[in-house]
Amino acid sequence: MSTAPIVVNPPSPSGGRRVTVRDHGILGLAHSDADVVEFLRRAGLEDADALLDDPAWVKWRGGRAREYEAA
Repeated sequence: MSTAPIVVNPPSPSGGRRVTVRDHGILGLAHSDADVVEFLRRAGLEDADALLDDPAWVKWRGGRAREYEAA
C-alpha cells in the first residue's frame, strides 16, 4: 500500500486519469500533467509540478507515469 498522499489512477478506457488526494477525495479526471497540477493547486499545493515525479508524494497506478491515453 502506498503512503503517497496523491494518487493518479490508471487511464480510463476513454482516456484521462482520476486524481485523488488523501483528505480531499477525487479531484477530477486529468488528461495532462497541467490538469494534475491545476487540481493540486486548487487543493492547496502551490508547487505541485515539482511533486509529480516524487514517489513520496505521488503514486502513479497502472500504466506509465505522465501518460493519460487508454492502453
